[in-house]
Amino acid sequence: MASLHIKAGPIPRSSIITAGVLDAVLVLAFAAIGRLSHEESLAGLGVTYWPFLGGLIIGWLLLRAWRHPHNIVWTGLAIWIVTVAGGLLLRLASGQGVQLSFAIVTTIVLGVFLLGWRAIAALVQRASRQRVPTHS
Repeated sequence: MASLHIKAGPIPRSSIITAGVLDAVLVLAFAAIGRLSHEESLAGLGVTYWPFLGGLIIGWLLLRAWRHPHNIVWTGLAIWIVTVAGGLLLRLASGQGVQLSFAIVTTIVLGVFLLGWRAIAALVQRASRQRVPTHS
């Protein structure tokens, strides 16, 4: 089976920054979509966003995700779990509600977002490696 890493060896700083920003933007998109689907104003977006951004940051720090930011199995899965769990716990700690249906939707959407871009990147990388002829 092919490796789920985008590439072996040192990860360029720009790639690490891109991965972190993409994670943060997708969590922001999740918060915005949630607010809009409930006909809430985007003016309060920060209230919805910050707990999940906090969970994402905690995940990146605990996992040292910058070492393998594109890895689906370890980094992606763990970032997803910590972002969801941390975000829900921070919502509870701050007095925001957490209904079961919200937790389920959160888990599914953030899973699709945080794992999805990593899967797409791995497929693109794999396809580009297959197009490059090897010289013997």
